Amino acid sequence: MRHHRHNPDFEFVVPPVEFTKNTKKACLQYCLGGVLYMPGTRNIIDSILQGNPPAPSMVMCFEDAIQEEALEEAENNVLNHLHKLAKAYQAGDISLADIPLIFLRVRNLLQFKRFSSRLNPYQAGVLSGFVFPKFYSRNAMDYLENLVSVSEKLGVRLYGMPVLEGSDIAFLETRRKELTQLKKKMEPFRDMILNVRVGGTDFSSLFAVRRDINTSIYNIMVVRDCLADILNFFNREGEGYTVSGPVWEYFLAYNKDDLNRLLANSDRHFSLMKRKEIINDAVDGLLREVIMDRANGFIGKTIIHPSHLRFVNGMHAVTREEYEDARQVLETSGGVVKSEKANKMNEINPHRSWANKITQRAIAYGVIEDDYSYLPLILGGKQ
Repeated sequence: MRHHRHNPDFEFVVPPVEFTKNTKKACLQYCLGGVLYMPGTRNIIDSILQGNPPAPSMVMCFEDAIQEEALEEAENNVLNHLHKLAKAYQAGDISLADIPLIFLRVRNLLQFKRFSSRLNPYQAGVLSGFVFPKFYSRNAMDYLENLVSVSEKLGVRLYGMPVLEGSDIAFLETRRKELTQLKKKMEPFRDMILNVRVGGTDFSSLFAVRRDINTSIYNIMVVRDCLADILNFFNREGEGYTVSGPVWEYFLAYNKDDLNRLLANSDRHFSLMKRKEIINDAVDGLLREVIMDRANGFIGKTIIHPSHLRFVNGMHAVTREEYEDARQVLETSGGVVKSEKANKMNEINPHRSWANKITQRAIAYGVIEDDYSYLPLILGGKQ
């Protein structure tokens, strides 16, 4: 897979890399981008085999996206998808790079154990891993130990992506203890945890609030505090975790003529935070929230609609100025230097962790010329 596949003719300063489930974790954890969630009953096998997967990384869900009575249908559908993908891969009809990162969100621990026992090495060879909802300190070891057991039994590396949500994290009086215990229990399995995900909608529900189409999750103070503390525990430099941003719930239709019209105005990116309309309320709200996600250290975002994909991944591209600053920091031994643009101070040691993250984002999403390049990247190519 490679990001920005909708716009293959876009001219990058440095193009994004191709990645597969076998890419080293240090790089792969930055490559998830917008992860598209869909019901496990969805039939997408033909689109993948025809070279048009719904997203470079996706989750087929056995939990909230389906009713309980549809669980058996969903499990059988997923196993059939994995079987057909593995068959096409073994026959040489598709390469591993043609297969998106596929994760399965399990319903609970019992269902995870039961379903994983049905997997064979053939199917697991095209599966990237599992998403663990309602991941708490009290069930963390069970999920992670079973993940290790399944991976060893099948002879395939399968990653886990825990979802941090629920009252133990949401409520202030229990949050610090719960996050401390979670981190301690996750530490021995760090190499198998590709990404830490957050349940922004679940946190909101515990306080009976919901952001509207003109409000960011960062405006919901009790949820913002939960997210800040999760980042504080799991986004520390050198500890090997990445944390993805919470889902944006709104989507509105737009058409090719709308996008072409917008491309004629290359200054639109600078209007985002000034509340001037760019596309529509739903997309503009998503773009503003991705900017805030990125500023706070989140990498990637849960998405529930394919139209969000190009916006989330496009906004993760790195500008030439950011890239040059990052390289200057990483290639200088210490002290303080003037940036290549001569518009800022690059203090080598304090900025080194930032530079590492910028470099990894550049590898995954590419380097573009400047802020004016975001919309041509996002809106160009196939609509």
